[in-house]
Amino acid sequence: MMADHKRKVSLTSISDEEQPSANVTQGTAVALVKRPKTNEIQKHGSTALVQAGPKRTSGLQAPIMHLTGHKGEVTSCRFSDTGEHIASGSADKQVFLWNTYGECANYGVLQGHKGGILEVQWMPGSERVITASTDHTVAMWDAATGERLRRGKHHTAPVNSCCPLSKSAGDDNMFVSAADDGQLVIWDARERNPAAVIEHSQPLTSVVAAVSGNVVYAGSLDNTITGWDVRTRSAVQTLRGHSGTVVGLAMSPKTGNYLASTSLDNTVRLWDLRPYCRLPNRCERVYTGAPHGYEMNLVRPAFDKDESMVASGGADRTLTIWNLRSGEVKYKLPGHKGCVTQADFHPKEPIVLSGSVDRSMFLGEL
Repeated sequence: MMADHKRKVSLTSISDEEQPSANVTQGTAVALVKRPKTNEIQKHGSTALVQAGPKRTSGLQAPIMHLTGHKGEVTSCRFSDTGEHIASGSADKQVFLWNTYGECANYGVLQGHKGGILEVQWMPGSERVITASTDHTVAMWDAATGERLRRGKHHTAPVNSCCPLSKSAGDDNMFVSAADDGQLVIWDARERNPAAVIEHSQPLTSVVAAVSGNVVYAGSLDNTITGWDVRTRSAVQTLRGHSGTVVGLAMSPKTGNYLASTSLDNTVRLWDLRPYCRLPNRCERVYTGAPHGYEMNLVRPAFDKDESMVASGGADRTLTIWNLRSGEVKYKLPGHKGCVTQADFHPKEPIVLSGSVDRSMFLGEL
């Protein structure tokens, strides 16, 4: 099912099998609703100060920045751990690297995949990036040099998702991939072959690791989320409640106590992973308002840094942000011209990032 998903710039890294295309286009960023960073401005020819509108809340050049340049759908986009950079993956087979601040310069491109990129993630505490692709491979890249450090070729079907194995430990070598072949593969960038392979009975669409790195959670076509112990390679938990394919997962970044999932049943669910949870099915809340369309895109949710909000895109071309506890819609952010496939929150400032099938991204302060 996920096999048909579609999913610039001086740095390039080309695989041995693939030569650079004739033209590599520079991505661009446009400031929207631009106004002074200060809350007050000085009248021309006078020392009097006048109000300049709502107070700015971030270091962005403007409250909203529009990033364009991809030639295909933007399937994934995320902030680096420092928040200084952004990586975006696309159906055009490329990863673009952007500065978050200033003009949001598109300072690099990573090339080498033979198929569209379905997910991009930053490794913890480093400038390494990992990618999952429809070409059945995963890759690790050095975002500073553009060099491809590792290429994983174990999967036999499109790889829908990837994630670092242990963010809390700061390990920038171990990561996990999930694919349509039903396999969870654990990789060590220092080794040639996979460190471990876990088999699931159905195609896997998404994967995220627990804070400890001992358990990975995978969403599947069977509407469930399964937690796997990476040491024993056995299933230790199954989360049931969705009535449609689970297409995206996110782990709460501060405590690791919660898991968010998006599904083709048009809901986002919040799961309590704490061992003493009293809820029989561990589903603490169901969020509505971010519908899916006939395209059945992979849509990735996100938590903010304080675990007070959860966000997800939808086929209604908006980014929806809910209060994590009450379930109330806090923001409904328009602007995109197609399904919003990715949400991500800045790790330090009140900034949200969204990517869309309209081939663009928005950066906006909250």
